[in-house]
Amino acid sequence: MMTGVVWAALASYLLMCVAYLRPTQRLFHVPVMVSSVLFDVGMPFYLYATRDWYKRLIEEGDITSFGVWMHLGLVLSLYALYAVQVRSVRGMLRGDATARAEHHGQGKAILVVRALVLLMGGLLAEEPK
Repeated sequence: MMTGVVWAALASYLLMCVAYLRPTQRLFHVPVMVSSVLFDVGMPFYLYATRDWYKRLIEEGDITSFGVWMHLGLVLSLYALYAVQVRSVRGMLRGDATARAEHHGQGKAILVVRALVLLMGGLLAEEPK
């Protein structure tokens, strides 16, 4: 059974893919991408507030599972890509000619890493009690 969080994450990913394919429509592309980044940054706070992490990680022993550590590594990689992406956006706004190509390449990497984050998160998800 998929939780509401997983459905929301999938919907935001699909919307991000559509926005990636429409970079010239800036009134659509920019708000969707910014919203997706804010969604991903806010998700750990939401999950921390609504789940019993001590029970899951310590009492049930999930802290030693490869899936949890892989998910954490992917999330940190995604956040690093977001930081580099913001730097390339700032370069584009300053008129740097190479920033656009960097931005596009980083966008591809973000789509791949975010898909892996969502896949691992979906595999690790459980219903809140």
